[in-house]
Amino acid sequence: MKTVKARPYDYPFDPAHTAVVMIDMQRDFLEPGGFGALLGNDVAPLARIVPACVRLLALARAQGMKVIHTQEAHDPLLADCPPAKKARGHLACGIGDPGPLGRVLVAGEPGAGFVPELQPRLGDIVLRKPGKGAFHATGLDAMLRGLGITHLLFGGVTTEVCVQTTMREANDRGYESLLLTDCSASYFPAFHAATVEMVVAQGGIVGWAATLADLETACSA
Repeated sequence: MKTVKARPYDYPFDPAHTAVVMIDMQRDFLEPGGFGALLGNDVAPLARIVPACVRLLALARAQGMKVIHTQEAHDPLLADCPPAKKARGHLACGIGDPGPLGRVLVAGEPGAGFVPELQPRLGDIVLRKPGKGAFHATGLDAMLRGLGITHLLFGGVTTEVCVQTTMREANDRGYESLLLTDCSASYFPAFHAATVEMVVAQGGIVGWAATLADLETACSA
């Protein structure tokens, strides 16, 4: 067992029953010309966490933890994209439309792919998801239970949307979840900070939060 110094209190976990869930570290969200930038966002806060995420995945693999990459992407016909999701915002360039990185959030297009530094490796799991949460309309729960996973370590983007949604879904299913605060980010720093507080509020109503350094210290003990 390892124990991480975390908020609201220490987080114990067994690496053999723990997975790192890296949420949506895709070009469409992190790179200029991607969907996030087309929405008018500054992608720099998201790009800044990439080195920490690289360290997190290296640590996970060294400790024998399972690595899961989620990918928000739809089939080319958008058959798995609810019309309300595509219509939301009345965007000039929305889901399925052609953009600088190919069709937005469509599987197989350049923008839907992962940033170069965080490409999946042999043995990793890639989970394509049609919604914000990674449990919605996927086999994630059955997969985790089949692997004997009880604890989840979260990084990725954005903290307040896909990361938080997946953590709440995990909490409802009985998983013990830790948010790595410097391995996750939002286009809006205030949203990131608020989400961290929501996660740890009321004795960890959603889960725990810690820094990558705290996790590294626990793993080296």
